[in-house]
Amino acid sequence: MDLINPTVVDLSRFQFALTALYHFMFVPLTLGLTFMLAAMETVYVVTGRKIYKEMTQFWGKLFGINFAIGVATGITMEFEFGTNWSMYSRFFGDMFGTPLAIEGLMAFFMESTFVGLMFFGWDRLSKQAHLAVTYLVALGSNLSALWILIANASMNVPEGAHFDPDTMRMQFDSFVHVVFNPDAQSKFVHTSVAGYVSAALFVMGISAFYILRGQHKQFAARSFRMAALFGIISTVAVITLGDVLGRMDYEKQPTKIAAIEGLWHTSKPPYEPWILAALPDDAKQENHFEIGVPFVLTPLITHDFNTPITGLHELEDAAGPRIQSGIEAVSALRRYGETHQQADLDVFRAHEADMGFGFLATRHAPGQDVTTLSAEALPQVIEATKPDILPNVFVTFWAFRLMVFLALYFFALFAISSYVSLKNRLERNRLLLRLCLWSIPLPILATEFGWITAEAGRQPWTVFNRLPTFLSASTHSVSYMLFSLAGFAVLYSIFIAAELYLMFKFARLGPEAHDTPQTSPDHLHLGGAASTPAAAH
Repeated sequence: MDLINPTVVDLSRFQFALTALYHFMFVPLTLGLTFMLAAMETVYVVTGRKIYKEMTQFWGKLFGINFAIGVATGITMEFEFGTNWSMYSRFFGDMFGTPLAIEGLMAFFMESTFVGLMFFGWDRLSKQAHLAVTYLVALGSNLSALWILIANASMNVPEGAHFDPDTMRMQFDSFVHVVFNPDAQSKFVHTSVAGYVSAALFVMGISAFYILRGQHKQFAARSFRMAALFGIISTVAVITLGDVLGRMDYEKQPTKIAAIEGLWHTSKPPYEPWILAALPDDAKQENHFEIGVPFVLTPLITHDFNTPITGLHELEDAAGPRIQSGIEAVSALRRYGETHQQADLDVFRAHEADMGFGFLATRHAPGQDVTTLSAEALPQVIEATKPDILPNVFVTFWAFRLMVFLALYFFALFAISSYVSLKNRLERNRLLLRLCLWSIPLPILATEFGWITAEAGRQPWTVFNRLPTFLSASTHSVSYMLFSLAGFAVLYSIFIAAELYLMFKFARLGPEAHDTPQTSPDHLHLGGAASTPAAAH
């Protein structure tokens, strides 16, 4: 494999990160709002109260804006795999493309079809039929996330495929192993529930805005209460499922979990502290200004008090034999490609599991060719390659902590909001309402930090332990990459501007006027002096 200009690789990575982070701003809200709409409409169908229909229609309008922008950003991102990551697409296209194709056929078309019925079918369908359509939209959006995360999980824990030395590709083997990849299941549930948290705080924050302005009080109070209860359940679930995902990383991607915890040396159970804050130094491979809680790290990661967690130094040292074995695999693979001798194939098969480490060593070999290394040069190349197996610890460490700290903040906010709402004291707690309003963007940031943790922690691999990132990009020129990067930045900035303009416009307009007198059965007591029309005035 020929090495690609490092600047092109960096620009390709930056462009994909930019487009993925932009796209992921819309995904969580779509995932969560669909089930919140289904819950609101269920209450409407069961109770017959018109206010819940109005709630479903209003929040559905904001969902529609977000859904449309999300689709536009997602389509452009998928084209990037072919344009900017052609080597990755060639090497891993069967594994990655199959789930994405199913996502388009099964989930995206299903979701898109029923979205139209959900918006325009209120007067054309019965209550029960329209409710079924809303649930199908929710199912479709979450199935879409499932198939995308199955594709992503195959990159992190490649299962259900084998490498074919004749085609130089990962060949699809087992649909069952791909679909039921444990990493995929953990990621799907964790990501989906994170979307529910985003939707809950979105609804709660806008409802708080109306209560602060004295508008749409019944509508806002009911929406606030449903969102707060939905949010606290979702936050508990996302924290619990995050623990499951961390356990998966501990078993399958030890370098990622060590980077997440800033663990440079193997832990000493049970005393090892969980580091709350530090400044990891990737150059010196140590932490500065550590603040930790002792006796927490070992049970948190291993679920017992006695199992040590391998540190980054030890993982780096352990990579030496794998790099040497990988160089033998790459050398045998090249000979087999030239001669097709069974003996070369046998040597390759014996070292195939370490092939990716041989690819990783190519940029340190003279002429980027590990197949011609002399006995004297081999140890030098191995030593130069060993640090490359580590991700960027500073980025991974802090992305994870910011995600966790925000999750704990959401739990406290939802818990307090639920209590205040159930006690009918919302209008008395204006500081809490303002906090909810200004917290609307935070779940999106938390999911972005989660994505950064997952993807930065997987480096230096696009396909973990199989294909390094620096070999995965297309052979573009730097000028082409700068041009396309600028184009994507402008295009996606327009999308975000359109999303914010429409969201602010329709959120400020609010739902249709529907506040009813105090004697109405739909009246919801808000507490405090503002509980009567005269006092509210």
